[in-house]
Amino acid sequence: MTRLLMFALVLALAGCGGSKSTDKSSTVKLAGSKLGQILVDSKGRTLYLFEADTNGKSTCSGTCAATWPPLTVASPSAGSGVDDGALATTKRADGTQQVTYHGHPLYFFALDKKAGNIKGQGYVHFGGTWWAVSAAGAKITTKP
Repeated sequence: MTRLLMFALVLALAGCGGSKSTDKSSTVKLAGSKLGQILVDSKGRTLYLFEADTNGKSTCSGTCAATWPPLTVASPSAGSGVDDGALATTKRADGTQQVTYHGHPLYFFALDKKAGNIKGQGYVHFGGTWWAVSAAGAKITTKP
């Protein structure tokens, strides 16, 4: 029942748009969490990878991207503990540049409303699982 309610809320949020970052530049940094050190944006919002993405390209668009907004910026920068050489961008189907880390496109979760939220951790949605990302660019599979 909880999953059903969460899914209904996600669908409602999808219709309202996401919290996509469209700044010209953004800092990807590390922050402490219940999962250990994870990647976050400059506002402390958790960044996720999507296991269904392949070859450094996003497979998340439409309703998926409304629920899991991509981190899109022209020029990402690395904060303390983040490998600057591992940050890059990939062109999305809509022409925007999505930030990647160690080849993984990075996303937010629409239900993470403030810094430190990790509500998307381990969520199976849109044909794959969503995980927070470590400083090494690996998925963190610990459940909160």
